Order: sequence, then structure tokens, then C-alpha cells
Amino acid sequence: MSGAVLLALVGCAPGQAVASTAPHGEAAASAAEPKAAPKTILFIGNSFTQGAHSAARNWRAGSVTDLNKAGYGGVPALFKLFTEQAGLDYRVSLETQGGKTLGFHYDERRALFDRSWDVVVLQELSTLDRAKPGDPTNYLRDVARLSALFRARNPAVDIRLVSAWTRADQTYKPKGHWYGKPVSAMAEDLRAAADRARAANPAVAGVLPVGQAWNRAMREDVADPNPYDGIGYGQLDLWAYDHYHASVAGYYLSALVTFGAVTGIDPTTLGPKEKGADELGLSDAQAAALQRVARDTLANAA
Repeated sequence: MSGAVLLALVGCAPGQAVASTAPHGEAAASAAEPKAAPKTILFIGNSFTQGAHSAARNWRAGSVTDLNKAGYGGVPALFKLFTEQAGLDYRVSLETQGGKTLGFHYDERRALFDRSWDVVVLQELSTLDRAKPGDPTNYLRDVARLSALFRARNPAVDIRLVSAWTRADQTYKPKGHWYGKPVSAMAEDLRAAADRARAANPAVAGVLPVGQAWNRAMREDVADPNPYDGIGYGQLDLWAYDHYHASVAGYYLSALVTFGAVTGIDPTTLGPKEKGADELGLSDAQAAALQRVARDTLANAA
């Protein structure tokens, strides 16, 4: 093709410079910058992380990586969706087994997760010790073992401990370890254990006050404190049908607290039209109320 023909095709007269269509200036610099790698976060836990006994269990499972290939979504999938709506890029993984302690994961499953992670969320058995409910001895040991493992892979790892909710069956049933105590008592005992584990392990950046958020929701009449005597009008039941695991609302609140604590973003910025709440059957008003509870709990967290 002759030069005259080429100039005619690009709309330039002979002797006129051809304008470059390549990026230049700030655009060129921006195009040259590699995209930042997503942050990696690992959730280790049991049925409370899986979203067991609720519609959250297998919800959006394809958005997260289940290291056991069991197909769970649960709290990790909610966290993932929240980060996407907030414009953040997280690669979310989980390693869970129902009814197991953190010690089980360290002893039996660590080959699956023994690598570098940016953030790790550790969720212990609901009663801490099956044989001795409320005893934090093994919990303290296992947080230390897991923290050492993750810190060896990434000295800057951000480790968070889940302080879970009160189980209604442990509070209102005569055989429950917390029977006869206020509904808030079990959650406060779990928080005390998590605080001890954090104090003993410098790699632990903080405690996720999920149980304290549940207590606040009940104290502020967002949620009903006793599912055995019926649910108050306009109040949410945070427990599933077994009064042990969480309902969709309970897991939603757990994920909101996790999202706010890990990212530093106010959960209320997700808004009443938040996608996860809508897909899982929570109303706009319920979503907004739970977001406010999560925000206020985090704002007052020690």
C-alpha cells in the first residue's frame, strides 16, 4: 500500500503527522500497571462457618473455594458477595468439618491449607470442648499451633478468632451447660476465651464479636431472645429450628461482623437492598437492622 493511500485512509494530508492511537500520558502509565492480586482469606471452622441448617449452606458455593470440595458457601460466600459489592477483590477459601474442633483441622487437615494467606478466620467448636463445655484449654493450644503455622508461611498474616453466639439449647434446656444463666452468658464466656487466645498469640489481630452482635440484636429487640416461648412480633429468630445453629438471619449477622472487622468498612454501606439478603429471603428492613447491629457492635468492640 502506498504512503498516499495510507494517509488517505487515516484521514491525514501529505506531510501531516499521523496521530498515535496508543495510550499515552496517565493512560499509558495506567495500562502498564499490573492489576493488584486479590487478597486471600481462609475460613477454618465447622457447621457454624458452613451455614448448616439454613439456606445459606450451599448458597453461591461456586463463588468460593471449598478445600474439601464439599460444596459449602455459608458465611464465606456471604463475605465474598459483600466484598464484591464494596468494590474489593478477595479470593475466598474455606476448610470446614461439622462438629470438629480447631485441633482436628490442625491434626487432620493442615496439608490442605499449609500455605501463605493474607487473612485467616478461625472458628472453634461452639462449646470449646465437647467433654468439658466452656473449658478453653485445648482452644488456647490449637490457636497457638495454627497461628505458628500460618505465621511461618506469612509473617504478616491477619488472623481473626470468631467469638460465636449463645446456643439457646445450652441456655434454656436443663442439660445445657449454661442453663439458668442469662441468654447472653454463653456468648460472653466464648468471648473471654477468644480474648485470652488473642492475648497469648501476637499473630492474632483481633476477635470477631459475633456473639456480642447477637446479644445486641436481642437487647435492642431486633431479635427474639428465647425461641422456646415463641417469637415476638417483628423480631427475628437468629437460631435455626434446632435452637443451636443459626438461621439465615443469624449467619447474615455473623458475615456482616466478619466483613466489617476484616475490611474496616461500615456494614451499613451495603444498604437495605444488599443482594445476599434479598436472595436469602430477608426483607430490606431486616437487612438494614442487622447491618446497624453489626456496625454498632464493631464500633463498641474492645
